[in-house]
Amino acid sequence: MAISVTELSKYLDERVPRSLSCSWDNDGLLCCPDPDRMVERVLVALDVTEKIVDMAIDGKYDLLLTHHPLIFRPIKALTPMDVVPKKLLKLIGAGVSAIALHTRLDALDGGVNDALASTLGLPVVARFACEDELEGRIVGLDHSVSFPDFTASVKQALGVNFVNCADAGIPVRRIGLLGGEGGDFIRAALNAGCDTYLTGRAGYHAMLDASELGINVIEAGHFYTEVPVCRVLADLIHECDHSLTVDICTDSTLRQA
Repeated sequence: MAISVTELSKYLDERVPRSLSCSWDNDGLLCCPDPDRMVERVLVALDVTEKIVDMAIDGKYDLLLTHHPLIFRPIKALTPMDVVPKKLLKLIGAGVSAIALHTRLDALDGGVNDALASTLGLPVVARFACEDELEGRIVGLDHSVSFPDFTASVKQALGVNFVNCADAGIPVRRIGLLGGEGGDFIRAALNAGCDTYLTGRAGYHAMLDASELGINVIEAGHFYTEVPVCRVLADLIHECDHSLTVDICTDSTLRQA
């Protein structure tokens, strides 16, 4: 089965509807030098870094599929002197298209937060509303564990060297999850009955307040809480056409040291 860039983009829009996206978001087919180019090789990654762009070009991929969009803010000039235009010019010159599925993948059943829960090996028992367009997930433990023990299990599951913690001095059993930037939704998790909240980044002051509000918080890193969704993206491509070559790059430019 042969499929063009346009056809694959339409398929992804059907499987992950644009209607799920937050109103402020910008995703979808963001770079398309040739809409009729047939897709044989797809590279999946979380971010469109220059390293990923070079990998897509050198590996002769036809399409780059990411969670975070390459174009998020208006571009005022298309020159190689700025970060985003430089990557766009490289992709266009090589004929490589780029698609991003951003907040719609956060909201999707089986998307970012469900992938995070699966990586932690914990069942989703409920959801909590973060804003009109976004829902977090609540996972539960069979029995309460200490906060240090739960933190250690998170580090092992996500493959991180350290996490930032706000310890409210309470045991862990009902955990709110929100991959990526989740500092604004600590109180939403608390109001949903969570004793613990796990997100990518919460922020210093939000974490200070959390422990006084009576909820544990774990800040495990934006990249590490969202990168599990790359497998979801790869699976979406394979469901469309099993003959396509799909590779995942989980290297991060930002590293723990």
